[in-house]
Amino acid sequence: MSIFEITMLLCFASAWPFSIWKSYKSRQNSGKSIIFLIIVLIGYIAGMMHKIFYNLDGVFYLYLFNFWLVFVDTVLYYRNERIEKRLRS
Repeated sequence: MSIFEITMLLCFASAWPFSIWKSYKSRQNSGKSIIFLIIVLIGYIAGMMHKIFYNLDGVFYLYLFNFWLVFVDTVLYYRNERIEKRLRS
């Protein structure tokens, strides 16, 4: 278990709720990139796979929590996409 890895994941975990809140309240995707969100999701999956195959410890749950936060933001991205499309019609 690395204090540096834990710190990184805690910092990321503290930033995602702001992004989620902004996505939820604004109902817009301005400033968002679905490609970025998907790349981050893949990165968290890779981190979890490493933990499962090579070094399973409590940090796995930080990866899982971060994955969940980004997943929620991704779902909101698609929700906002539908809202924006409806407003354009």
